Amino acid sequence: MRGVSIEERAVNLAHYIIDSKDTVRGAAKKFGISKSTVHKDIAERLKKINPALAKDVRVILDENKAERHIRGGMATKRKYGH
Repeated sequence: MRGVSIEERAVNLAHYIIDSKDTVRGAAKKFGISKSTVHKDIAERLKKINPALAKDVRVILDENKAERHIRGGMATKRKYGH
């Protein structure tokens, strides 16, 4: 993502998360940046740049947060083959 401004990156991340319903971890991997950078872009920077988009992406992130215990359980089940 070299050459892209921080503001553009935040907006691109938001659109990616909304379109793909991906997690912060997945978005970080896709964009080649850290989870903390994704979180800061979405949680702080995007609110100032585009509050409506920030609200939309927050809905997806809240869904992911609510479901993470289920995904964790499924990963453990796959790992141990139960």
